[in-house]
Amino acid sequence: MTKTILGRYGTNQGHWVGDGFPVRSLFSYNGLGQAISPFLLLDYAGPHHFEPTVARRGVGEHPHRGFETVTIVYDGAVEHRDSTGNGGVVGPGDVQWMTAAGGIIHEEYHAPGFAKTGGPFRMVQIWVNLPAKDKMAPAGYQGIVAAQIPSVALPGEAGSARIIAGDLMGAKGPARTFTPINVWDVSLSNGADLALPLPEGHTALLVILSGRVTANGAQPAGEAEVLLLSRKGDAVTLHADEAATLLVLTGAPIEEPIVGYGPFVMNSREEIVQAVDDFNNGRFLREPA
Repeated sequence: MTKTILGRYGTNQGHWVGDGFPVRSLFSYNGLGQAISPFLLLDYAGPHHFEPTVARRGVGEHPHRGFETVTIVYDGAVEHRDSTGNGGVVGPGDVQWMTAAGGIIHEEYHAPGFAKTGGPFRMVQIWVNLPAKDKMAPAGYQGIVAAQIPSVALPGEAGSARIIAGDLMGAKGPARTFTPINVWDVSLSNGADLALPLPEGHTALLVILSGRVTANGAQPAGEAEVLLLSRKGDAVTLHADEAATLLVLTGAPIEEPIVGYGPFVMNSREEIVQAVDDFNNGRFLREPA
């Protein structure tokens, strides 16, 4: 049984995060709430061309608490440093899976090599919620390079899928998750038809990054658009109206309150007040980055 399409979302309105990330917020818990749980939001940065520079482009130190950020780089390169002592460069095909949980302070800039040469830039950042029992867990970091991500050929020469988290067709992604989640980076060939299995009971989102597809034989979607699917059902059918790249996100819903304030997402207003107080009074973990 195919999952029902509940809605199509997206925006052409962009904004800058710092001076290095021109983003469009394609979905957010502010508008969709529990319907997209366990996911909270998705920012699509680019496509954008940056001229060469010696300046540091990006966003300086800022905090997070209560969730995870997943950064997937397609073009360009991002340098990360955080208060747990982790850091590194996330290049094309790489993924950074950062667990803010009880609190982290980090910064993200264009990597010096990319800043020097300039060029095309494109990346995605997803916020993934944590259940109440894990919101104050120790902060963590998973730096996943492209070579660690398995790729599977899709049936009927439809294209390929990189399995970042979860599993598909016997391939298991390297990301460790707190709740059951799939993150698949899918490339479809022009004209391809695909019946894609999806877990029954999972929230499911199709995020089209480039090209155009038609889902379930009726619903078209193009660049920077998202299709939200029902939790009931175990598949979706896709036709690539042109060559397309899309993220397939599925996850077991977290049936708990969502209360967010800027970079903090908790379960109550009291926990948000505590997060702000902890950050302002230096109680977030700080180690040399």
